Amino acid sequence: MKAVLDHVGVAVRDLAEALAFYRDALGLEVAASENVASQGLTAHFLQTGATRLELLEPTSPDSVIARYIEKRGPGLHHITLRVANLDQVLSHLMARGVRLVGEAGRTGAEGARIAFIHPSSAHGVLVELKESAPAPVNLGVKRFSVGSLRVSVLYDGLFRLDGGAMFGIVPRTMWEKKTPADDRYRIQLAMRPALIEADWGRLLIDCGAGDKWADKEREIYAFDRTRNLDHALSEIGLAAEDIPLVLPTHLHFDHFGGATVIASGQLRPRFPNARYPIRRAEWEDATHPHERNRASYRRDDFEPLLAAGVVDFFDDDHSVKPGVRIERTGGHTGQHQVIFIESEGQTAIFTADLIPTTAHIQDPWIMGYDLFPMETLAVKRRLIRNAIDREHIIIFEHDPLIAAGYIRERDGRRFVEALRYTS
Repeated sequence: MKAVLDHVGVAVRDLAEALAFYRDALGLEVAASENVASQGLTAHFLQTGATRLELLEPTSPDSVIARYIEKRGPGLHHITLRVANLDQVLSHLMARGVRLVGEAGRTGAEGARIAFIHPSSAHGVLVELKESAPAPVNLGVKRFSVGSLRVSVLYDGLFRLDGGAMFGIVPRTMWEKKTPADDRYRIQLAMRPALIEADWGRLLIDCGAGDKWADKEREIYAFDRTRNLDHALSEIGLAAEDIPLVLPTHLHFDHFGGATVIASGQLRPRFPNARYPIRRAEWEDATHPHERNRASYRRDDFEPLLAAGVVDFFDDDHSVKPGVRIERTGGHTGQHQVIFIESEGQTAIFTADLIPTTAHIQDPWIMGYDLFPMETLAVKRRLIRNAIDREHIIIFEHDPLIAAGYIRERDGRRFVEALRYTS
């Protein structure tokens, strides 16, 4: 069991008076306020770095906070510890005779499940245990057209990576406002391959992480395979056998792990009728990894394809099919590439790890995983500027909420307008 300090709760009689100190004197701003009707209070959260202060303002004279203030006056009310599994922690504590206060597992602020430990069991401190509400996700096939080309943004489940690594030099106080972390500082990510259909056939860009994972690895990356690529293909009436071409942006496990499967104890191509065009220099990097990238390349994801004779190597940027064009960006890996989908004057870009989520639309928000960050920066500047000016659709491969959208800019501020999908 591991608990992390989430926030400190302070009971206040008059919010304006409290803010005169916390905001005006100390410079702390209220980041969010929430009315918790079930507890007769409004919670005002002030960010203080990795943790927060919660100013508890009673909205009912019968609330616990109102009675507390009447009896003891305003002041420190409780500390809140965040845990991953509240039920597991409660079982652990009750087995040791720890005394609880009120109903365990009820809903508190921010939709979290909470329980309180009586001060008699915590050396005079009221301790709130909090299991954060699940991060919102929006899986499901998202379909739209680019001219005559039909695009289906699919899904291959969810996973988590370290938030600091996903945002590089961006301070946690900034990125956590956009994508909250769990108690191990991991953020929720999706895997979204994309299927292109046209008169010339079908082409799949990337194919997720697949299922060749040991239990320890599943726990490290918090894989959620409840809804995976097989489900996504089935949702549009297809199966792995219906895919003739699988194009990777690069060979990292979260983009190309699904290229192979284990069947009857043997590794084989997951898409039995497909060819796999792979940039030769990326293959060289993947088969000769170094200390920085070794964990991201897994030989079982791609070497069985070569043995099966289904790999087609290429060296330069080119059009794979009419309207589908590859452009090397480098940055994330030496040979990372994005895919342009172009038809009838319209453009969509599968940006892969160049812009993995909507939180990465600012030029300097670059992953710590990137081997060549200045290369990433140069390409992002150009590509995003063009996307804004020319209204290109961006496909966000790892965003758990928005699969595709337009990057807009207003008064110097960038934001994403989610795409309206077709049925």
